[in-house]
Amino acid sequence: MRYDLIIRDAEVWSSAGSLRADVAVRGGVIEEVGSLPTARAWEEVDAAGAWLLPGAIDTQVHFREPGNEHKEDLESGSRAAVLGGVTAFFDMPNTSPATTSAEALEHKARRAAGRCYAHFAFYVGATAENAAQLGDLELRPACCGVKVFMGSSTGDLLVEDDATLELVLRNGRRRVAVHAEDESRLRERRPIAEERADPSAHPEWRDVDSALLATRRLLRLAERTGRPVHLLHVSTADEARLVAEAKARKVDVTAEVTPQHLILYAPDCYERLGTLAQMNPPIRDSWHQSALRAALLDGVFDVVGSDHAPHTLEEKARPYPKSPSGMPGVQTLLPGLLNLCWEGFLSPQQVVRLVCEGPADLFGIRGKGRVAPGFDADLVLLDPNEGRVVERSMLASKCGWSPFEGELLFGWPSLVWVKGRRVVAEGKIVGEPCGEALEFDL
Repeated sequence: MRYDLIIRDAEVWSSAGSLRADVAVRGGVIEEVGSLPTARAWEEVDAAGAWLLPGAIDTQVHFREPGNEHKEDLESGSRAAVLGGVTAFFDMPNTSPATTSAEALEHKARRAAGRCYAHFAFYVGATAENAAQLGDLELRPACCGVKVFMGSSTGDLLVEDDATLELVLRNGRRRVAVHAEDESRLRERRPIAEERADPSAHPEWRDVDSALLATRRLLRLAERTGRPVHLLHVSTADEARLVAEAKARKVDVTAEVTPQHLILYAPDCYERLGTLAQMNPPIRDSWHQSALRAALLDGVFDVVGSDHAPHTLEEKARPYPKSPSGMPGVQTLLPGLLNLCWEGFLSPQQVVRLVCEGPADLFGIRGKGRVAPGFDADLVLLDPNEGRVVERSMLASKCGWSPFEGELLFGWPSLVWVKGRRVVAEGKIVGEPCGEALEFDL
């Protein structure tokens, strides 16, 4: 019996290193990894000299559907994802209406079915009203867990007081993802942004203490309740230190950093990009960037997520601070990190740990994150020495721009398979949407 696919003579990467091997796939699942000179398949690819990675998993995207499809939708966002080598994503709940109920989760999953090129899962947003139901909601199909906004959200999704946050943490058992900025301090300091009326004021308004206060509160409650928590888009040296200290005390905390906070820095990014560099929490100065990079190498960060949060150029052109915060990033997540390999900062093993194996292990995603027998054939083939300048014409996001435009990035996928089906070839979508709801070991 023939295999469906054999990728021959690839350099197959894992967090442990690499090996030259053939990879055989049948029924969307990897069956063999090794030397297979006599095996045959309906599709065979000569990968000599190329890297083969597991599909990346982006654990933080905002694909804006339902409610703001003019910025992005599940189809366009997943198209951008696979073009960048991301074969699975976790979508955030701050849509319109917000994803805070079983009905809303089911509605999103129905919208995604048959339209997504990548596999999908959705966070349920925590509120004071649904806190008691979160233990049940987090176990619903296609749910990746609970998301808490301690700051920077609107309406019911804002959980700014410790009493409600503790109630959320005491209802359920899966890891809770948290945006940690102190809302009362943000409100107090808002006049700074309004008086300066310049995007370079963003990290002054949303200062280090805004993040630090919320992170301290979160870690204290996580330690008290024993609930696993996941700190999103860490932006300060101080938070990285707190996370490292909490881990040393055996607090069950994990943390994420974004490529934007590793690659961009103030004031340069605000001078070059203006409001296009505006995101929450902010891009900070090179001292914080260096500290985040050091913490990444020290193992403080468990995953890297894009925090893909698109807005149109027209929206971003509003005068600061009326301009919305957020920038696209799902299509450049993997090339951005692989570019750090090309620069000698990261190793390929570290990249695989941070965006493939780490997310799969941390959240218990079944069958994902590894090029190994029994795992799903979500695969990315690339030439690590082939660079491409980021241009608007290559971007699939509806927003149509990137903070990395004009930058030469290495590590763009030449071929991408989702469950063994070819969906990307030479920078183009070639297959039909075949993403499925992710399944979790609970």
